[in-house]
Amino acid sequence: MDFFYEVQIDAPQAEAMARGLYAVAKVDGVHAREAALVASFYQETGAQVHSLAELERRSAITGEELAAELRTPEQRRLFIKTALLLAWADGVVTPQEQRIIGAYAQALGLEQGELAKLDEAVKEFLLAQLAHIKNVESTAKVAARLRM
Repeated sequence: MDFFYEVQIDAPQAEAMARGLYAVAKVDGVHAREAALVASFYQETGAQVHSLAELERRSAITGEELAAELRTPEQRRLFIKTALLLAWADGVVTPQEQRIIGAYAQALGLEQGELAKLDEAVKEFLLAQLAHIKNVESTAKVAARLRM
C-alpha cells in the first residue's frame, strides 16, 4: 500500500478533517506533538480553521458530519490514516482514541477489516521511519510497542 498518495480535498473537507483530528487528540488530552500535527495539517491543507484555539471552541465533529464532507473512499481512508498517525504521536494509542477512531471509521463506512489494514499500514510506516537508526535495541523496543 502506497502510504502517501495524492488525495484532493477542498477547504470545507480540510476543516472537517481538522475538526475530527482535534477530536481524536482531545479524548485523552491534547499532547504537544498532537497539537503540532493538527496545526500542521490545517496549515498545509487550507482549512478555514486558523488556530487550535478556534478548534477548541468548536464542538467535536460527528461521524455523520464527517461522512457528509468526505465523500470519496480515498478521502475517508486519508482521514483514518491521519487520525491513526495522530493517535500514535505521543507513543501510545489509548482506548479512548481507539473508540473515537473506530466510531469515525464506522460512520465513514469502513469495515473493521479495512480499519485493521490501515492501522497496520500506519504501524509499518512508523517502523520504516526507524529503519535508519543505528541503536537497534531502542528501535526494537519501539517496534514492540507498536505491535501491541
